[in-house]
Amino acid sequence: MKKHRTKEKIGLHPVMMLLVLCFVTIVLSGILSFFDVQATYNRVSTLTGEYVVTTEAVTSLFNLSGLKYIFTTTVANFANFVVLSHLIIILLGIGIMVKSGFLKTVITMLTKKSKKTTVTYVWVLICILASIMGDLAYIIFIPLGALLFLYGKRNPMLGIITSFASLTCGSALSIFLTSIDSSLLDYTLVNAYIFDSGYTISSFGYIFIMLVGIILLSLIISNIVENYMAKRMPKYEFPEEDIEEELVITKKKMRGLIFSLGAGLIYLLIFIYNIIPGLPFSGNLLDYSQELYIDKLFSYDSFFSQGFVFVVAVLFVLLGLFYGIGAKTIKNNKEFVDALGHSLNGIGKILVMIFAVSTFINIFKETNIGNVIAATLANLINNSNFSGLPISILLFIVSIIVTFVVPSPISGWSTLASTVPTLMQAGISPEFAQIIFRFGNAVSIGLTPIFAYFIVYLAFLATYNQSSKPITLKAAIKYQLPFAGATLALFLGMILVWYIVGMPLGVGSSVAP
Repeated sequence: MKKHRTKEKIGLHPVMMLLVLCFVTIVLSGILSFFDVQATYNRVSTLTGEYVVTTEAVTSLFNLSGLKYIFTTTVANFANFVVLSHLIIILLGIGIMVKSGFLKTVITMLTKKSKKTTVTYVWVLICILASIMGDLAYIIFIPLGALLFLYGKRNPMLGIITSFASLTCGSALSIFLTSIDSSLLDYTLVNAYIFDSGYTISSFGYIFIMLVGIILLSLIISNIVENYMAKRMPKYEFPEEDIEEELVITKKKMRGLIFSLGAGLIYLLIFIYNIIPGLPFSGNLLDYSQELYIDKLFSYDSFFSQGFVFVVAVLFVLLGLFYGIGAKTIKNNKEFVDALGHSLNGIGKILVMIFAVSTFINIFKETNIGNVIAATLANLINNSNFSGLPISILLFIVSIIVTFVVPSPISGWSTLASTVPTLMQAGISPEFAQIIFRFGNAVSIGLTPIFAYFIVYLAFLATYNQSSKPITLKAAIKYQLPFAGATLALFLGMILVWYIVGMPLGVGSSVAP
């Protein structure tokens, strides 16, 4: 009797899936444009403060002009894709920290006597608090999360999944006003002035609800990681250099730590002094054309926004270099240069993924399908005749849906903020409306490949994947579903509790206008 071998089913590689999505988007844009699909809504101009009738229509790329656009912009779009440049710069710093042994020594010292659950909770909390760094946090904490779990003798893929879930689900939570919150407030207030020209929102107007959200979400995510995800991850075969029984802190390694931490501390003190206003020769890195401190720090033209990725990369290089000098793991300039490129080994596959996703995002944005959907759903809220809790829940659901096609919170809220006057008439304050939107955005932003930093998560999963089968888009999204579901339940519960009980959102702010 002949034995029939069953072929192992291999899912579609992410690059191929992204190319398929490109083709589907192009064809869909042609169909929607042919049927003149569009949405007209009233938005408030940030310049004049008056209503402007705006029409969002689908742009067809399924024609000759569309084909010309794709061919003429793809290369430039890839070269200017911010994820690409930021990732390469940060990997230079991480590479020397890994190659010199700095990261392994520090992580092992900090975690060897700690419980796995404690390490996971602290890391989740750090990632959530890192929302103040904006999108740069994805570039830094995803690769570091992989190494944290790797050196802790756990599957590094679990560290990647944990980091991405914490960063996305926690993106709506911050004790301090972030640059994103500041940009959203501009849209919120200009729309609130239609209803109340003197409306103000405190910089600490969200602090109470944020503190509760940070504490609860960090507990929930770490619980899912330890009690659900960890049990479902495949066994990881560690490289020989990572299976030594116990790290011994020798005099050389201790000297390396002293050198590196000393250099890092001096560097940070100089940098921090230059972002503090009002002291002698201080505040040199602030944008004084802005009024709020957060805008002076994070405005588009500020040094912080333009150069922070390099600031972090230099810090990493200093930590790795001075550790290597002290511990004698870096003995000459050749070893230093080799260490810089350590994390870039095998980056070819990551570059291919980034090229594919940058092309897909560029094509999808050009079709304007996302903005049409957002405008349509904004009209749904404005025409719903709901009030109070029902319209709050509707905004939450709409925010989740809009994020799938317009993941950028600033771009999404620039359209949905047109609902603020309607919400104020329905008894919902502008600050509560903004929080509801942020909560909805955080639920689904980790589930859409249109989100530019999703590819960082996917690329590092592929890097540490030891299976013969590739990590597909479907699998990457599936890993995030438990976190998204739990976050949805938590944020919906918080919306209900705050509305029903009427607790203050923060200093000088409440659910009602």
